[in-house]
Amino acid sequence: MKITFLGTGTSQGVPVIACECDVCRSDNPRDKRLRASILIETDGKSIVVDCGPDFRQQMLRENIRSIDAILVTHAHKDHIGGLDDVRAFNYILKRPTDVYATQDVSAVIRNEFAYAFHENKYPGVPEIILKHFENQPFMISEIGIIPIEARHFHEQYVYGFRIHDFTYITDAVEISDKEKEKMAGSKVIVINALRKKKHYSHFNLEEAVTILKELHPARGILTHISHQMGTYKDVSKELPDFIQLGFDGQKIEI
Repeated sequence: MKITFLGTGTSQGVPVIACECDVCRSDNPRDKRLRASILIETDGKSIVVDCGPDFRQQMLRENIRSIDAILVTHAHKDHIGGLDDVRAFNYILKRPTDVYATQDVSAVIRNEFAYAFHENKYPGVPEIILKHFENQPFMISEIGIIPIEARHFHEQYVYGFRIHDFTYITDAVEISDKEKEKMAGSKVIVINALRKKKHYSHFNLEEAVTILKELHPARGILTHISHQMGTYKDVSKELPDFIQLGFDGQKIEI
């Protein structure tokens, strides 16, 4: 299994428009963060998790020529805003794109991209097949997907996913013990860490590190990082040996 980090930033990305902070002005490429997304390549299939506004740029940067499915964690714009650009794959691959989402998220996608679902569609609009999942295992071809429910804000929930020995969680502020059991034994866990200061809808650095210490995978990687976190160089010095800040373009194999 190969994982490519397409983006590791929060909703505004890094640098943030018009910001003059040290992180946004950093010349370290690892401090440049597109909106959070990953590509998972396993069992002959390519699965993208989330399709934010930077999807086109991410596909071009990584020279990705084919995808088999998109998994959507939740309906916020930084995670679905790039769905229009799947039409390039539709044209090249001569087939629609399967997008896996919950019923609630699918309803938002249908509203946001209504032109893609009209009965008499304009030629060239994205061709999307919405496939629904709930909080129970499902399959994409021969690949088993285990959804992991986490709370994002009040009664708003986000789904992470476990595939084989890899678990990916973003935009979470709370994960129940029952859902953590699904993550246990993963060799690699990717989890969101927005900043050092506590936040109402995302784990901060301390909270994310605490969960990773509890589950103790061989490797923990932090994502969905804002400019308020600090520079890659400085924050890396503070982390346990098995935990690191993720960065755009990072590739790992399991």
